[in-house]
Amino acid sequence: MAEKTSTFKRLAGKLAVDTEPGLTNAQMMLTNHDLKPVEPERRQWGPWNFVAFWVADSFNINTWMISSSMIVGGLSWWQSWLCVWIGYAISGCFICLTGRIGATYHIGFPVVSRSSFGIWGSLWPVFNRAAMACVWYGVQAYIGGHCVYIMIRAIWKSWDRETIPNTFSENSGTTTADYASFFIFWLCSLPAIWFPVHKIRHLFTVKAYFVPVAGIAFLIWAVVRAGGFGPIIRQPATKHGSELAWEVVKGIMSSIANFATLIVNDPDFSRFAIKPRDALWSQLFTIPVGFAVTSFIGIIVSSSSSVIYGGEPIWDPLALLERFIDDGGSAQRFGVFVIAAAFALAQLGTNIAANSVSAGTDMTALLPRWLSIRRGGYICAAVGLAMCPYNLLTSSNQFTTYLSAYSVFLSSIAGVMVADYYFVRRGYLEVKELYDARSIGPYYFTYGVHWRAYAAYIGGILINVVGFAGAVGTEVPIGATYLYNLNFFCGFIVAAGLYWGLCKVSPVPATSDTWMEVGYEGDDLRVVSDNESGGSQRDEKVLGGGGVVPKDSATMV
Repeated sequence: MAEKTSTFKRLAGKLAVDTEPGLTNAQMMLTNHDLKPVEPERRQWGPWNFVAFWVADSFNINTWMISSSMIVGGLSWWQSWLCVWIGYAISGCFICLTGRIGATYHIGFPVVSRSSFGIWGSLWPVFNRAAMACVWYGVQAYIGGHCVYIMIRAIWKSWDRETIPNTFSENSGTTTADYASFFIFWLCSLPAIWFPVHKIRHLFTVKAYFVPVAGIAFLIWAVVRAGGFGPIIRQPATKHGSELAWEVVKGIMSSIANFATLIVNDPDFSRFAIKPRDALWSQLFTIPVGFAVTSFIGIIVSSSSSVIYGGEPIWDPLALLERFIDDGGSAQRFGVFVIAAAFALAQLGTNIAANSVSAGTDMTALLPRWLSIRRGGYICAAVGLAMCPYNLLTSSNQFTTYLSAYSVFLSSIAGVMVADYYFVRRGYLEVKELYDARSIGPYYFTYGVHWRAYAAYIGGILINVVGFAGAVGTEVPIGATYLYNLNFFCGFIVAAGLYWGLCKVSPVPATSDTWMEVGYEGDDLRVVSDNESGGSQRDEKVLGGGGVVPKDSATMV
């Protein structure tokens, strides 16, 4: 028995990631290299890297189709496009609010959430984000597999789901050809997970050049084949009055909901910014412009499809590319191959940015002794494959409804984080204390959990619960439906307001009465030193709410 225990310990020691020597067991559950503030040599993201990141992220299948649901819902093309502009402009503001924290203190979402939810209380929102990232990774990879299917079929037309023997059941949601294509995409995605986050920016730079050019080429090709812009440009809105107003609101909110996950975890990327302002204007302007341009291309191409083939517009660009293969020669198939390859690269970049890195960072916070961002990314990929995403996509409407509803939970998390940083702490964080589980620490609160944050988080969810029940088919009062139409705003505002109010009534430590954005410029944070000396020996002055700040700290604007 003793020998087995010893073997297990040796195996666990080999699997453990490198950590700072001398850490207590509690500290080992709070820190490793990937969780520490990013040191200066890894802060390599300048403003143009963030521009490339968001341009690259905007060109994916989901964004391409973002206006389709609005037009089908009764809006004209320009009304749906206006909703995209407004929705993503608001999303850009939210992104900058959360991204500022990471860019200033160079810490990711799991560590940022410790200041508001508590040292151990932060594990729940981190787990929520990690679980959703794994689900989305599988779904986006399956869509990327469709791109691979088209690429192969553009070369060999015999690669057809209708003719290749199918070993899957009819109600599984996939075929042998589709699953093989999905697996190829999944397998080819694995090398991209290997690279550290500060270097993966090169993938987004390549994608930012290649994919938009392919998207514009697709636009020109479709318009030329149609002999014009198609009937959707001339189609008026079918909703009027209050119905039109609420449809516009729903269109704006659907754009914001599409960004809910990224709003929460933008610090995972902004922490690699060279300077805080590098993650400000570049994100604020690129997000609405990039996503609006992509949506416009999607509207025009889909409108052209109804002229080329007749009938209803084809909103899925991959379905339209399949039609192009069937009625074209070798030159047309080559064009389809290039565009499908661009969409595959788009899906890869989106999956790495929105899912793999996010899940890896979150899993690192859940088990920092054994997991790094790289290992967490591979676990995310394994879960994405094992969950058989095609089963979820068999009922796409319900799946989309539930995923959109998940923004309710994420909006509450974002509301608490923003209120904590901007209104309660006024930009002041004691970075070293975010990695310490001592009960006297300013972020330990009650048994490591911040009850004010959880009260606000639950309040932000409750205001949308009845409306969510209506969205999934239960009959609810019309007022609840109207509230749910504003779900992200309702959850965010209620959570932020409740958190701020509770902290006013019952103040928390480590706050400032004035704006005190100290920032973090250190080379390598040493967690163990304070415990060795029995507590912090720094000269400190007391701030409002019982907070403390070093005397030699300089405010960073």
